[in-house]
Amino acid sequence: MKLEVVVVPVADVDRARDFYTGLGWRLDADISTGEDFRVVQVTPPGSPASVIFGTSVTSQTPGSTQGMHLIVDDIDAAHAELKRLGAEPSEVFHDAGGVFHHAGADARVPGPDPQRTSYGSFLSFSDPDGNGWILQEVTTRLPGRVDPSVTGFASTADLAAALRRAAAAHGEHEARTGAEDPNWPDWYADYMVREQAGGEPPS
Repeated sequence: MKLEVVVVPVADVDRARDFYTGLGWRLDADISTGEDFRVVQVTPPGSPASVIFGTSVTSQTPGSTQGMHLIVDDIDAAHAELKRLGAEPSEVFHDAGGVFHHAGADARVPGPDPQRTSYGSFLSFSDPDGNGWILQEVTTRLPGRVDPSVTGFASTADLAAALRRAAAAHGEHEARTGAEDPNWPDWYADYMVREQAGGEPPS
């Protein structure tokens, strides 16, 4: 089973469409069968799951959906991009408990996680109706979250970031062994698959 769609309740469909497409989310559909029914589907860049809103697609109160998570590999870059696009994001924060963020703005500590631990840094923003989104920085997946046999990257930016991390790790590997590695493409590939699947890096 794969998560396909999240329904977000909005009061003004055109305003919501402009907001989400203005963030660079792909417009997949905008279908109306009359004044009483309209469905708009958008997809965040690189996401396999989409977001739907419209007229008569949910009985939820506009703005009542909270805590939806988007994953990024660079929380600072994501903050700058959202700010540039007018989404008015919060400042980057981590949680005082160091596990997962509390509800609302409770226990927020300014700045990213001091150790920059994967899963530990966040920011938030809301759409014009008040539906709340959280961005979470994930650079290394916990074991078991990704099947290494179907490793993939959601975007060119994600792949480039993974290559940069592999290059840095490979440089350390060559420094340890004291020799250039002629099989570096194989090492890079092994490192990137293991990292995404949450496994131990190659020796």
